[in-house]
Amino acid sequence: MEPKSRDDMLRMYRQMQRIRQFEEKVNQLFLEGRMPGTLHLYVGQEACAVGVCEALKPGDWITSTHRPHGHAIAKGVSLNSMMAELFAKTTGCCGGYGGSMHVGDPDVGSLTAIAIVGGNVPVASGMALGFKMRGTGQVVACFMGDGAVNEGAFHEGVNMAAIWDLPVVFVCENNRYGASTPVEQVVRLEKLADRAKGYGIPGITVDGMDVLAVRETVAAAAERARSGGGPTFVECETYRYVGHSRTDTRGYRSREEEREWKLRDPIPRLATHLRDPGEATEDELRAIADEVAAEIEEAVRFAEESPSPAPEGCLRNVFAEEVAAR
Repeated sequence: MEPKSRDDMLRMYRQMQRIRQFEEKVNQLFLEGRMPGTLHLYVGQEACAVGVCEALKPGDWITSTHRPHGHAIAKGVSLNSMMAELFAKTTGCCGGYGGSMHVGDPDVGSLTAIAIVGGNVPVASGMALGFKMRGTGQVVACFMGDGAVNEGAFHEGVNMAAIWDLPVVFVCENNRYGASTPVEQVVRLEKLADRAKGYGIPGITVDGMDVLAVRETVAAAAERARSGGGPTFVECETYRYVGHSRTDTRGYRSREEEREWKLRDPIPRLATHLRDPGEATEDELRAIADEVAAEIEEAVRFAEESPSPAPEGCLRNVFAEEVAAR
């Protein structure tokens, strides 16, 4: 990948701001009772999604999880369509059928998210097999959490990609907790990337709070996959600043631990990287944040003014086969 430029870094900063502000806004809307459903917020993990998607080409794809908002935004799904989806409106990216855990848009290479833990791993390998058979040169980036590495679907999907040298990058966002269970209680490894040894593929651990490091690591893995070298397992060590879901009060971890991880917040970290060498001024960065805030407010307006599905809409996309009576 070409060396990072000022424009690259400002784009990544804007993308991380879009994810952070989107998540903070939908959390507020949920607490106010204006938004239905539940939420699995991505606050704190922005560098993973943005770093990965910045390393991909426009024709590449991602598969996502039950915590998909950041992945979708980073891959280019519009804020308007995502906000409308969370409001269960017909203008949503899934027509209001999917909700928070199933956002995505095939037009930008974001497969509709799969909420089953580990369920997207074999799907990603299947997509990669199709790309390899057709010779398209495309790559799939498969996001997963640390909890997915103990699922059978993870083993089957990664093993398939390994033995067939499929063009997929497995991105494990290790945020240290599978819901409320510390990862060290369920995995006997110091680094989850060591799991890759069992499949004969490279395993790399990267600082998931550093968007530039993630971008560089995934760019190399994607190029390896694109050139026929097969899959890579990339572990991004990261942290979610919020609970697993809206009902999680985070009683299983200390506030001291949370404070330590917030010192590594990826957004001010990139801002410092921009300011110190004079790549951007404080006013420029503040202007980006303000522009994003206006974009988020417009998405809320769009969503709230969009039409709700009609009751008969529940019959759309439902198919039944008529069976002759015996």
